[in-house]
Amino acid sequence: MKKIFWVATMVAGILFMNSCKEEDLGPGNPIMEVKTEIANAYFGDSLAFTVNASDMDVPLSTLKAQLYFGEEMVSETVIRTKVSGKDYSGKIFVPYYKDIPNGTATLKYILQNIHFTIVEKTVEVNCVRPQFENLVLVTEDGQQLDMPRVGENQYAVTAEFPQKLNAYIKAPAYGTNGNEITFGYSSDGTITEGTNSYIPFSALEAGTYEVTFNTLTYAGSPFISMKMNGQEFTQVDASTLKIETTMEQGEAVIFEGVPNYENYWIDPDFFTKADDGSLTFIPVSGNYRITADTQKEYFKVEVLDAAMADATLQTDGTGALYIVGGSGTLGTESIGKPSYIGAPSWDGGNGAICMSPIEPKKYQLTVVAGEQITVDGVNFKFYGGKNWGNEYKSDRITSENDFFIVNPGPNDDGNVWLKEGVTLESGTTYVITVDMTDPAHAVMYAVKK
Repeated sequence: MKKIFWVATMVAGILFMNSCKEEDLGPGNPIMEVKTEIANAYFGDSLAFTVNASDMDVPLSTLKAQLYFGEEMVSETVIRTKVSGKDYSGKIFVPYYKDIPNGTATLKYILQNIHFTIVEKTVEVNCVRPQFENLVLVTEDGQQLDMPRVGENQYAVTAEFPQKLNAYIKAPAYGTNGNEITFGYSSDGTITEGTNSYIPFSALEAGTYEVTFNTLTYAGSPFISMKMNGQEFTQVDASTLKIETTMEQGEAVIFEGVPNYENYWIDPDFFTKADDGSLTFIPVSGNYRITADTQKEYFKVEVLDAAMADATLQTDGTGALYIVGGSGTLGTESIGKPSYIGAPSWDGGNGAICMSPIEPKKYQLTVVAGEQITVDGVNFKFYGGKNWGNEYKSDRITSENDFFIVNPGPNDDGNVWLKEGVTLESGTTYVITVDMTDPAHAVMYAVKK
């Protein structure tokens, strides 16, 4: 016992002495010598630097290189400094940003020891936007076409292109410290750097036309201006554009600037198409999202609430009702618009089919067997919200028709199946309606047209 006491006393004494010794070191005196002269740079550069770092009193901690555009730090490199008196080397990236003019940036070096004592040095760096000899247009089918510089920051190429041209743009490494830069499409529907997501260029028709890009403003062309009733669609990604607006039941609908509009599938649940091609809006008045899918060539319509968010089924039966389901593969229990082939299946977000509220508390889905629904089997379910929200099982919905049944068991999953022995007639139209007058006891109807 006495031995343990003395050992503990000695350990405590050593720790105390070390603690006192470290405190005796004081704040320290970090010293750095910047050995690299950096006065000029291009946007997109990786600038190499070397700094000799030392502190004779206190161990060092870190060396930081920070780059500022104005008051904003836009880049930073951190290096651990374990050995005093050593040269430390690194690189700091000069970002390539939209709409940043040529000017002076501030490069700051910060050396810190373990007692958080720091020393700083700053360098002014003149930053210039590169004037590339040419950019490269990389198309979806793998072509790489030179885009020569035709003016300051302006590049263009004229060639034979399809009406819809998906492509991104490459800028080569420029200067001694340069990096290759890519320009593609962002999720907010604009051109940005650092991605090779395809930019959805489009012209009125296929043929010879010019593609342009500005490396300062990121303005590109051509882009077709698509409109509905005078309101312009907003680009979402390379193949989708959207409008979120208020629609009136019975309102005439006019689409403008839609490439290949004559090939578009017009959803019969949301639009009545007259013999002269004119369209009329079918659902009840309210807020809607109309998405133009230029790849599948149809207009997807979804109900929105007062806040312009995806609507949900309300306690009184108004709002929105969704169908989710199907395997998404040819020939096996599929459902989807404009075709069941390639439909997103049980994806409650992208795959949810918004039924048309043709009357308050009454929702409609029209399908053609062999086109929007498979003939020999179905498997879907009703929901009061996207992403499987407010699920309807057989305790809340029944089926009164000759074709479909809401499966009650053995697990009461509420999935809709074809009745035993029933096969849908290929090419025949079926109209499914759900009456939500009493949302706790909904009824599914179906008729053959």
